[in-house]
Amino acid sequence: MRVPLSLPITVLSLLSSTVAYPYGETEAVLLREPETNQAKANAVKEAFQHAWDGYMKYAFPHDELTPVSNGHADSRNGWGASAVDALSTAVIMGKEDVVNTILEHVRDIDFSETSDTVSLFETTIRYLGGMLSGYDLLQGPAKDLVSDQSLVDGLLTQSRNLADVLKFAFNTPSGVPYNNLNITSNGNDGATTNGLAVTGTLVLEWTRLSDLTDDKEYAKLSQKAESYLLSPKPSSSEPFPGLVGSSINIKTGQFADASVSWNGGDDSFYEYLIKMYVYDPKRFATYKDRWVLAAESAIKHLQAHPETRPDLTFLSSYNNGNYDLSSQHLTCFDGGSFILGGTVLDRQDFIDFGLELVNGCEATYNSTLSKIGPDSWGWDPKRVPDDQKDFYEKAGFYINSGAYVLRPEVIESFYYAHRVTGKEIYRDWVWNAFVAINSTCRTDSGFAAVSDVNQANGGSKYDNQESFLFAEVLKYSYLAHSEDAAWQVQKGDKNTFVFNTEAHPVRVVRD
Repeated sequence: MRVPLSLPITVLSLLSSTVAYPYGETEAVLLREPETNQAKANAVKEAFQHAWDGYMKYAFPHDELTPVSNGHADSRNGWGASAVDALSTAVIMGKEDVVNTILEHVRDIDFSETSDTVSLFETTIRYLGGMLSGYDLLQGPAKDLVSDQSLVDGLLTQSRNLADVLKFAFNTPSGVPYNNLNITSNGNDGATTNGLAVTGTLVLEWTRLSDLTDDKEYAKLSQKAESYLLSPKPSSSEPFPGLVGSSINIKTGQFADASVSWNGGDDSFYEYLIKMYVYDPKRFATYKDRWVLAAESAIKHLQAHPETRPDLTFLSSYNNGNYDLSSQHLTCFDGGSFILGGTVLDRQDFIDFGLELVNGCEATYNSTLSKIGPDSWGWDPKRVPDDQKDFYEKAGFYINSGAYVLRPEVIESFYYAHRVTGKEIYRDWVWNAFVAINSTCRTDSGFAAVSDVNQANGGSKYDNQESFLFAEVLKYSYLAHSEDAAWQVQKGDKNTFVFNTEAHPVRVVRD
């Protein structure tokens, strides 16, 4: 792996204890891995600061840095997505100056102004989730970080302002919302269906807003939409108990298909079922019951083992009697979900299966030349590309899309595995992934997506730095190596926070 010359020694840590790296044209330098978890946590903080400084210099207050050309982009309505997404991570890292900068920015956002289509889903998980999380953290375990309470209060005020702008989306015959919104005209894109994840990944944030403001409207809107997913109709849309189709008719609330997966488009619906139970086990026991059904059915009907690597476990997809033997980086949240559900429900079988899924996702990382996993892969022996036959024989999968767009899901599941089992190997895997990302994706101003993880240098760099680099990749990498704290994932029923799908921790409901 080639390493940019600008990286400091503390960050250029290695997958093994010592190794020689190419350095310029002729030199070779020997670098050592930080010996303590605190040193590794500090290296992650340095990476965060590097990305933040580049964003502030070239992109703030726009949504994203373009880390190759040193410019900016606005894919999330120009409200400063990277800043809001970075807030909870900056709080957890104790970066007071960064936190105050973000709070002052949030105070001044006008969520009623944008010339672009608004995604209800993306806006909820990034902006609404980010602000609510910042509020919960700064009102709770990080309350001494900010001296101006009005800035903290502004997070809740702005959360409500944003929800009030968005809530017309639920004004449909069924209550299943539109996702793509024109907030100027209160219009939409005219879609007839909404997706499973898009519909089912609103309830945590909107319920939390109701609980904090004592206004039940927000929770009612999101929970009514969720109700169609909890009691799916027609019955044919649930081919296995708990596993449901991918599209819901906005007019009727009935499912439009029975295509089942834990891949992108479906993923966070299942994620939120168990997380709502963690959030409040009294109100959301039904959500837990549905998650248990889905988890048990996934183990029984969707688990798959490649012919050349039967030791690996992935989740396949199912539609009308046919199985699709492929998966995605997005799907790798699944190990963490099973581990969280297993520890909360005292189900060792779920924890064990989650760890099998974690092992499978780790294999996608350690099999490539960059040591980063691909965006999608398959293991159907009938579909192996001719130029990947040797790779498939050894790795157990072939690469469908070799891109890496700074996704967090594999590191996320490593983090859950470490927190619940206490085993150091999972923390080592987090570190290995961080090192690979840091050395492959880093630019002079931030971190770039790359085109081919099976090239040692990641191939070409895409000129984009998604805001979830701040919210997820760097947060999970840091949490795995930092001290225990109230916001960390805990064993059993000890959690005081639960992470939304963008890794923003919100405080759970306690008696």
